[in-house]
Amino acid sequence: MITFQISHSTSYDYSSGVTFCHNIATIKPMNMLGQTLLEYTLEISPIPSEISEKLDFFGNTVTRFSIQKHHEKLVVIAKSKVHRDYTLQPNIEESKSGKSITLNEAILALKSNDTDILEARQFILESILIAKISPDIKAYAEISFKPNRPIFEAAFELMQRIYTDFDFDTEVTNVATPIHEVMKEKKGVCQDFAQIAIACVRSVGLPARYVSGYIETLPPPGKEKLVGTDASHAWFSVYIPTFGWVDFDPTNNQIPKNQHIIVSYGRDYYDVPPLKGVIYSTGKNKMQVAVDIRPAV
Repeated sequence: MITFQISHSTSYDYSSGVTFCHNIATIKPMNMLGQTLLEYTLEISPIPSEISEKLDFFGNTVTRFSIQKHHEKLVVIAKSKVHRDYTLQPNIEESKSGKSITLNEAILALKSNDTDILEARQFILESILIAKISPDIKAYAEISFKPNRPIFEAAFELMQRIYTDFDFDTEVTNVATPIHEVMKEKKGVCQDFAQIAIACVRSVGLPARYVSGYIETLPPPGKEKLVGTDASHAWFSVYIPTFGWVDFDPTNNQIPKNQHIIVSYGRDYYDVPPLKGVIYSTGKNKMQVAVDIRPAV
């Protein structure tokens, strides 16, 4: 178990200023089994004229705020203190039925009208950024997912293959890059790898969701950790009937544990970006993001 102090700062500099903006922030870590949100503050400058907080359709905390006066810079800083203890969560390794259920068995189980099954089935459907799954993505998925092979084993292998086959490159993609281009180039960032995995899982008829959050990164041996050098992170989760959701991180080739902090769930990145909005402006803007995660003192 470990407690983290997290700072997530986003700033926009507007070359011509902004007269009005309306934004949605999804940056408040979840309270859930194995993760406890101990403290949370959100600082916004300029001070919003309107602000509200609510749960969205997926159970994520979203903050809506509007600034209705001229400003040349927007700064949003979220500070959180989170306690993680993954040992409190169900362990797939200890679930004989969950670990062994095959693709064929899962497809049959997903026909049930059980409440949990109905909720999970929405994550099989197409979403904004994961639509019209291409034949090459389906073929890539079917290398791992065989009818009589356990889902957990197949998803674990898929995670490993993406880690091996794709290069991490921050210069190749952006949030609007279609997944078929990522598949072709075999390059991208954590959001891309999560969405490729989700497309693969959905292509064989299984529910998969996008997980947005943070991961603690450690400095090289003998070096001090620099403030603000961490980043938002993303991974994917597969629903296994008789067990539930199991997370996989293809960027780091591991099943998330204490070093992963969960902020939100969605169908893809489009549902849960840390910050999105609309502005009234005629000029360009420059965004800077700094994330810092470290054990709480």
